[in-house]
Amino acid sequence: MNNIKEVDVLVIGAGPAGSIAAREASKNGAKTLIIDKKSEIGTPKRCAEGIMDGVLERVGITPDERWIARHIDGARIVSPNNTSAWFTSENLETPATGIILERKVFDKHVTMDAIRNGAEVMIKTEALSMKKENNYFLVDINGFNSEITQIKANIVIGADGPEGHVGTWAGIKTKVPANEMESGIQYEMTNLKMEKNDTIEFYFGSVAPGGYAWIFPKGYDSANVGIDISSVKSTESALEYLNNFVKNNPATKDGQIVEINTGGNPLCGVFDQIITDNFMLVGDAAGCINPITGGGIDTALESGMIAGRVAAKAIKENNYSTQILQEYSDYVEEHIGKKFRKYINIRDFLYNLEDDDLNDYIEALNKANITTLSTKSLLKAAIKISPRKLLKLRKLL
Repeated sequence: MNNIKEVDVLVIGAGPAGSIAAREASKNGAKTLIIDKKSEIGTPKRCAEGIMDGVLERVGITPDERWIARHIDGARIVSPNNTSAWFTSENLETPATGIILERKVFDKHVTMDAIRNGAEVMIKTEALSMKKENNYFLVDINGFNSEITQIKANIVIGADGPEGHVGTWAGIKTKVPANEMESGIQYEMTNLKMEKNDTIEFYFGSVAPGGYAWIFPKGYDSANVGIDISSVKSTESALEYLNNFVKNNPATKDGQIVEINTGGNPLCGVFDQIITDNFMLVGDAAGCINPITGGGIDTALESGMIAGRVAAKAIKENNYSTQILQEYSDYVEEHIGKKFRKYINIRDFLYNLEDDDLNDYIEALNKANITTLSTKSLLKAAIKISPRKLLKLRKLL
């Protein structure tokens, strides 16, 4: 006989999106459970760990130095011929500051915050399958040190990341076309010689076909060094491109690797469908990943927060239909989905540029009087360089 645990809301995945969804659902009165198949929340990291100042405060998280690896002052954009455009407090009127997280600590912090607000957590617990029965879901699980084999939930929130299966189990199409999927690999390295160890760096062009390489400082001589490439535009593996980048970059060529992370990164934007009866997708699992940068911590937290609140509202009203969950889907469309569709056009233009064009654009950015660092301000500066080439992107400004 199955041992069944009954909850109002089941969250599958204890990343930032899942944990903040659980926090909001629980503190608003829903009996909430998070399960995660990993033995340790926050590992392995699938992220360069950067986030802009102000994001955490907007979702009710107070920054804590225990999980801040580095405070960041702006960005450096590097062309194929090594021309650099710097955007720091020295030349920006509006600061572009942020932090590099220690995700292994930060993710646990968000999960612990959910627990303090009433949520329950089961780690090393894998969801094996899920089926709809009447007005609830039954989820088969394999849990560590637990006799529970099934979870009965009125609402399931899928937060199992970009390669998750929960959405498919719920009948939602989440398959990403090959041309929208990036291959990524990242080293955490030390003994680096960065020109500025408080500035994130982006490298574009043939060094990373259809993507970019990055250096995100985590200390005075340590950083996340990684690369995302398009599988349809590259001739070598992501590993080979990253190794070439590390070998030839003055900052990294003498560094040592202390951690390796790999994975795919979907850049298709928010999926057309992210809800169905009794079910919502959040964070990376919903496609809430910036199509230009591949970043997604901010949108993971934002989507998770709203999903948790809508789930709690649905529980109170004893109505788990698509109609009541539409409030969450509408929010994501308005605040994330619309913007990301514009970003896809920008990404396609940027990642199809030849090295010579990138050299010209980044040289011009270096000379431009840009006072605020944003996608919009960078595009405006680029349009002045080559109005004809960027004519299609003008309407996005």
